[in-house]
Amino acid sequence: MRIDIVNWDDPDAAALRAGQRAEITARYGTPDSEPGVAPSADDIAVFTVARDGSGTAVGCGGLRDLGDGTGEVKRMYVLPERRGTGAAPRILAALEDWARERGWKCLRLETGDRQPDAVRFYTRSGYAPIPGFGAYAETASSLCFEKVL
Repeated sequence: MRIDIVNWDDPDAAALRAGQRAEITARYGTPDSEPGVAPSADDIAVFTVARDGSGTAVGCGGLRDLGDGTGEVKRMYVLPERRGTGAAPRILAALEDWARERGWKCLRLETGDRQPDAVRFYTRSGYAPIPGFGAYAETASSLCFEKVL
């Protein structure tokens, strides 16, 4: 498996993000469950796509620069049929490495209360619960985490 840095508008990246949004819509029953501004090419510092040995895109993730050496993990997603293959830890490690190389000190993220699988993954990956930050501070369903790099 390899992790590629891609442009936001990369077709594989766009397809994976669409899959992530569809899954979130199904879990929360609304297409508009994201607090705050959705990520875009204008505010994502880096976006990655995980590819299996045949080059098929199986997962993605990106980082938004929050300033002061802090980044936010955005649009982490692995195709349901590819979960458990190691794609998610590799994507997250690549994002953390990218952030460290730029002198960022920590990464934050938000997930929702209907995503216990994500909570388990981030906790296993060394992320600790924190109070809501930014647009998530006033959202009861938001669960926020942080990892010092």
